[in-house]
Amino acid sequence: MPKRIRTNYPGVHYRTMRRIGGPGLEKVYYITFYRAGKLHEEKAGAQFRDGMTAAKAARVRGDRIEGKRLSRREIRERAKQSEKWTISRLWLEYRNRNPQLKGLSTDGYRFRLHLEPQFGAKEPKEIVPLDVDRLRLNMSKSRAPQTVQNTLELLRRLINFGVKKHLCPGLNFTIQMPKVDNEKTEDLTPEQLERLLQVLDETPNVQVANMMKIALFTGMRRGELFKLEWRDVDFDRGLIHIRDPKGGHDQTIPLNDPARELLEAHPRTENPYVFPDPKTGGQRSDVRKAVRNIKAKAGLPPDFRGLHGLRHVYASMLASSGKVDLYTLQRLLTHKDPKTTQRYAHLRDEALRKAANVVGEVIGRRRHVSDENVRPVLK
Repeated sequence: MPKRIRTNYPGVHYRTMRRIGGPGLEKVYYITFYRAGKLHEEKAGAQFRDGMTAAKAARVRGDRIEGKRLSRREIRERAKQSEKWTISRLWLEYRNRNPQLKGLSTDGYRFRLHLEPQFGAKEPKEIVPLDVDRLRLNMSKSRAPQTVQNTLELLRRLINFGVKKHLCPGLNFTIQMPKVDNEKTEDLTPEQLERLLQVLDETPNVQVANMMKIALFTGMRRGELFKLEWRDVDFDRGLIHIRDPKGGHDQTIPLNDPARELLEAHPRTENPYVFPDPKTGGQRSDVRKAVRNIKAKAGLPPDFRGLHGLRHVYASMLASSGKVDLYTLQRLLTHKDPKTTQRYAHLRDEALRKAANVVGEVIGRRRHVSDENVRPVLK
């Protein structure tokens, strides 16, 4: 190792070494300084290759002491780290390549809340089954199985995207998804429904109250309510146009009398959205806190899912009436698969069974009357 030669600047010295990439020799400058009681020696740069001088090296030393500059080693590590396809980097690439993807904003919310804290800095190859088990367990304490499943599915989708695009290797294990009961059909008793309507009439949050009423009156999904614009409400023809629904193709549903009356009286400004976000004026993305407060005041079960639950109540009321066949119910709910509507079949069957029993009741009454009209024969 060549001899150290001091300069006129404190903590700056150089060594004369063979020049890389050219003939002859050059000075390679080094700096020394103390941090947290420990002496550090770092290379500042070479005379020709980096254009380094003693004065520049002194400025580098001052920045390092004040924490304003990274060391050359730290810069190399940062550059190496930036080349890694971490889960966070995969998410950014996935989002940028799929800007029009349905549900992207919801995926972003799930990523920031659940995936980024635990997996953001990791490459897929660094993830082990225990990491996924911990996420599943922690989420299960406060989140519904469907939310846990959607989050794990997003993690799997991002990794599969990276593998498909040859950006990174995949996992060496399979992510186990929690079982979800998609057949859950929520309903409210007449007393619960009456209490809820009373709370909705009294709450000062008119926007959320009316949104919940429209869910009850029309069976619209939460996302459809968030995206609903005034141009989608056709008062003249009595229709609500649902754009880009879950089923894929645009749909129209009837604007029934309760929904018409509510929307005609609903506060309306120049904002295109019927239920705009109160802070940004744009499309809403969440109403859970407001819905949770309304549910609590109405004394509804904690597991009743607010807007989605009211969609089930709407469907259950129609099916229980016995006046709506399952095909019509499927059209009203905009179900793509008729099997999804079958969950309400038992309600319609029960309504028809009760209707059929009316015949028996009528015949029974007629027999009772006939028996009374038969007088005994006196011998």
